[in-house]
Amino acid sequence: MSSILEDRTTAVQVLDQLKRVNFSRHGYHVSFDANGDPVAFYELINWKRNENGGLEFVKVGHYDDSLPIGQKFNMIKNISWSDGGGQVPVSVCSDSCPPGTRKVLQKGKPDCCYDCVPCAEGEISNTSDSSDCFPCPNEFWPNEEKNVCLPKPVEFLSMHEVLGIILAAFSVVGACLTIVTAIVFFQHRASAIVRANNSELSFLLLFSLTLCFLCSLTFIGPPSDWSCMLRHTAFGITFVLCISCVLGKTIVVLMAFKATQPGSNVAKWFGPTQQRMTVVSFTFVQVLICTIWLVLKPPFSMRNLTIYKEKIILECALGSSLGFWAVLGYIGLLAVFCFVLAVLARKLPDNFNEAKLITFSMLIFCAVWTTFIPAYISSPGKFTVAVEIFAILASSFGLIICIFVPKCFIILFRPEKNTKKNLMGKK
Repeated sequence: MSSILEDRTTAVQVLDQLKRVNFSRHGYHVSFDANGDPVAFYELINWKRNENGGLEFVKVGHYDDSLPIGQKFNMIKNISWSDGGGQVPVSVCSDSCPPGTRKVLQKGKPDCCYDCVPCAEGEISNTSDSSDCFPCPNEFWPNEEKNVCLPKPVEFLSMHEVLGIILAAFSVVGACLTIVTAIVFFQHRASAIVRANNSELSFLLLFSLTLCFLCSLTFIGPPSDWSCMLRHTAFGITFVLCISCVLGKTIVVLMAFKATQPGSNVAKWFGPTQQRMTVVSFTFVQVLICTIWLVLKPPFSMRNLTIYKEKIILECALGSSLGFWAVLGYIGLLAVFCFVLAVLARKLPDNFNEAKLITFSMLIFCAVWTTFIPAYISSPGKFTVAVEIFAILASSFGLIICIFVPKCFIILFRPEKNTKKNLMGKK
């Protein structure tokens, strides 16, 4: 036992002395670390061929673990590679795949040989040499490099874009034109042409046309649940009020000439009271349709993610398609009925041309809304709203230009024709 202890003591003493060894011979440094291990020292040898074709070993640097960090590795010459150049050769047959791509192995070749394939639409990879791409969440979309998911832009018909500004400008111009026409009619309310064309219904029609122009502004801007309900109901009610007034004026024209026949007493059956009741009754039906629509399944705002993959369409859902088409169908029914009556009255004396003006205006109205249906169904995104606004503005401008502009022209520029004798065809 004592001999073992002596050997161990001797070994410890030797190890302690070895740790202190530190000398250099023939350019080589000898020392030991704290564990008694020799400090690593390596020469970097470059194998290359000489001019005779033989191998030549050239020292190009060394590694000394005893030196401070940053000084351990030292190169004294450039390395010459097998092709004779100084460029480091690539050890794999494919370069690293950048983010936005994924690796696809080349068939029949080693694992280091692969193709870098761009990520599919809606997918990204955010690391180099990714083997898979992953899809972005529903409301996000990749950037052009396909390495980051960004929030999708939200699109709606805005007041700050060119299309929205143009439509809003036409809406305001139409409303101002209607108000100016009402002022002209009010100032000349005692004239023959205003009195002959039923001034009460004319002012009510101008009021409804002003609302028609202004209701198109509710379609511009980011939709909300309240604006979605307002825009459709306001559109439906104001247009029915408008068509009801035109229908009342058409019936008045027919009754006026029936009353001139001997023994006819139809005038008393469609006096001012009956005219008002006609407008109120037709409008009340539309109010009832809109009320049922709003109570059962009203329109609401929604974020449409299906029309475009790369952006979100903020739009108004109809809620009940039946309610929307019932509102639109009722307007169309009244327009067709008014058009038929106006056609029947078109052969009345030329001086009393109200029926002809109504016929032409309703022809434009029906043509606009007939072409609106396929355009509305096929238009994507915000252009659906633009088509609806265009139909409202076109039909409203058709009514005011066809019915009121000729009368305003006579009132302002041909006052000699604004007489009862001229309207009755008497010279």
